[in-house]
Amino acid sequence: MNVRQWSRDLAMGAKFAFTGGREGWTRVLLTAVGVGLGVALLLLTTAIPNALSVRHDRESARTDITYSSAQKPKADNTLLVANVDTTFREQDVRGRELEPEGARAPLPPGLGKFPAKGEMVVSPALKKLLASDDGKLLRERLPDRIVSTIAERGLIGSAELAFYRGGEGLAPQVDGARVARIDRFGDPHPSSERMDPVMILLILVVFVVLLMPVGVFIAAAVRFGGERRDRRLAALRLIGSDSRMTRRIAAGEALSGALLGLVFGTGFFLVGRQIAGSLEILDVSVFPSYMNPSPALAALVAVAVPAAAVLVTLFALRGVVIEPLGVVRTARPARRRLWWRLLLPLGGLAMLYPMLGKGRNNGDFNQYMVTGGVVLLLVGITALLPWIVEAVVARLGSGGVAWQLAVRRLQLSSGTAARMVNGIAVAVAGAIALQMLFAGVQGDYTKQTGKDVSRAQMQVRVPREVPLASAVRKFSETKGVRHVSAFSEGYLGDRPDGPELTASVTVGDCASLREVASLPSCRDGDVFALRGAEYDTDTPKLAKLGRTLYFDPTYDAPQKAKEVAWTVPRDLKQAQSREDPTGMRRGGFLITPSALPAKAAQTVSGQIYLKLDESVPDVRDLVRNTAASVSPLADPMVWAASEQSRRFTSIRTGLFVGATCVLILIGASLLVSQLEQLRERKKLLSSLVAFGTRRRTLSLSVLWQTAIPISLGLALASIVGLTLGAVLLKMTATPVSVDWASVLAMTGIGAGVVVLVTALSLPPLIRLMRPDGLRTE
Repeated sequence: MNVRQWSRDLAMGAKFAFTGGREGWTRVLLTAVGVGLGVALLLLTTAIPNALSVRHDRESARTDITYSSAQKPKADNTLLVANVDTTFREQDVRGRELEPEGARAPLPPGLGKFPAKGEMVVSPALKKLLASDDGKLLRERLPDRIVSTIAERGLIGSAELAFYRGGEGLAPQVDGARVARIDRFGDPHPSSERMDPVMILLILVVFVVLLMPVGVFIAAAVRFGGERRDRRLAALRLIGSDSRMTRRIAAGEALSGALLGLVFGTGFFLVGRQIAGSLEILDVSVFPSYMNPSPALAALVAVAVPAAAVLVTLFALRGVVIEPLGVVRTARPARRRLWWRLLLPLGGLAMLYPMLGKGRNNGDFNQYMVTGGVVLLLVGITALLPWIVEAVVARLGSGGVAWQLAVRRLQLSSGTAARMVNGIAVAVAGAIALQMLFAGVQGDYTKQTGKDVSRAQMQVRVPREVPLASAVRKFSETKGVRHVSAFSEGYLGDRPDGPELTASVTVGDCASLREVASLPSCRDGDVFALRGAEYDTDTPKLAKLGRTLYFDPTYDAPQKAKEVAWTVPRDLKQAQSREDPTGMRRGGFLITPSALPAKAAQTVSGQIYLKLDESVPDVRDLVRNTAASVSPLADPMVWAASEQSRRFTSIRTGLFVGATCVLILIGASLLVSQLEQLRERKKLLSSLVAFGTRRRTLSLSVLWQTAIPISLGLALASIVGLTLGAVLLKMTATPVSVDWASVLAMTGIGAGVVVLVTALSLPPLIRLMRPDGLRTE
């Protein structure tokens, strides 16, 4: 290969692209915009791992409460931190109450100084919310005066709701869980947990499925305006260039569009990065500074896109004969061969086959084989679809005028029609496979909580220092609360320190105790020993009449000042345990309030269970406001029948965000491609109108030209998607099942995108059908 000759021809093609008048510029701009959109999405996608890493690092850097039982002693460099997280209308609000114990107390990331009692430092998003009418209810819960905002390095996202406020008197409540004493921020024991192989498989497939349509779109974008370009190249043959030189010049035109596309893509990426900083999708937000692709991946995009433009152009021209007198397109082209097209999906299945049945217990999946297999299956769609479109349209019969115009056009250029829908077919196939995979394995990452949501919808943990009766009264008076059940819970041991036998103790009135046990009879002053508990072997040994037991025993060093003795009464009654609202059969002792020693009141903490009237607006936030008025450390929790792994949910969220971006890109690509097709047929459309063809007939013909290939593409995408989904489920050792609702939904979304694009292309179509389109120079 003569490098000098190649360079000269590519440069000549680039020159023709930029100096070829309006036609040349239009083609270059169309290509640049198409490639630019694809490049921007590629850069944004390659920036996602860095964004997730930065979010994790920021979260780790501000870690304070580590649930450690070993507590630090008070010193000049210690800080008391209380977890006062809350929730507002299903949005998490991160909250910390701070009380420095010395001049060298560590300052949280993002703060300039500690807020005093009654003061609050908030994130920009929370400040905006509190100042709005929507935040009025939350403002009642957070009445402190805002003195500053948290800097970016103290937040994990631009839309995060977070605050720090001044605290006081936190020392007696240090327990390592809700209140902790620390001498520095940061996770002292970073997690090195090995990720589940199925999770790795999910992440791999998500990235491949999201990036494949982008690659297909870029490959289609560099071929915009191909027919007009080929006619221009015939003039070069007339002045003496050979066929190889002509193809290299064509590649140079495509290369210039691709390079301009890189510039456009960088600009689109920078704009998209700024927009990403103002968005929150499914509770995930980032700062623009997070969205930095790794230099290696950015360099790969910068090299791969222009190289792909050259290769695609040369590949596209292999079957086109460019002669001095024109481009030979009217001769019947050779029929597309099927055999090599089938090799791609079969090769993909062959690469995935060795991993069938591997599941999560037989080591990690081979990442290269997974990536290669999925890529080959999805690329197989782009290879098979032109053959299918050609084979089907060749057999389509007669019909109305609009149908005949559409069918004849498809018979002449079935490859162009297939290219238009390749991207959406690949996206739909990947989405169907992922929906099957997620639906199949989500049971492994979803567990039932056991909570009876018909008996209670919220639970509030009340600190020991708060009298339970006053808290119950406040919640009973809260709008939307139908019923309140309350217990105080703690532990009894056979010794005040280092006990060998322990049992739980539940304190409440008779009505509340009947929520957890079947009582023979009950009045204030009674004490019961429970039978039939799920996990309790010590209660029968401790429930001996006259035996001395100790409330809140310690497992560390002796704490005689904390010792509260209690004697098992001689009139102890027996009760049968029943499922409590949490779905558990508890054991231990049930004690009515007057039978509890006065000193023991400080050793038990309150649990309040609330039945709500869900028709009351913001009923859960009204309960949270009441909890905040009871105690800043009261912990309200909303019950759910099941809960899902946060990591699994995050991957699913990432898929949703990425799929949304890809669908927007595909819609834009289809629209640009459709407009380019209409522009190339401007004179033909004007001629048909001049001969009396109705505009309605031409509009219907354009609709049919889109509908036929997209129907074939979606049918092929469904078959490949179901096949890939079944293989992935077999790889994870999960029974194969098809969620037909999801399959139809994915197919419907793909069809909806095409209908929308067709509707948007109708106004330009009507404009192009004017008689002045016949004008020429």
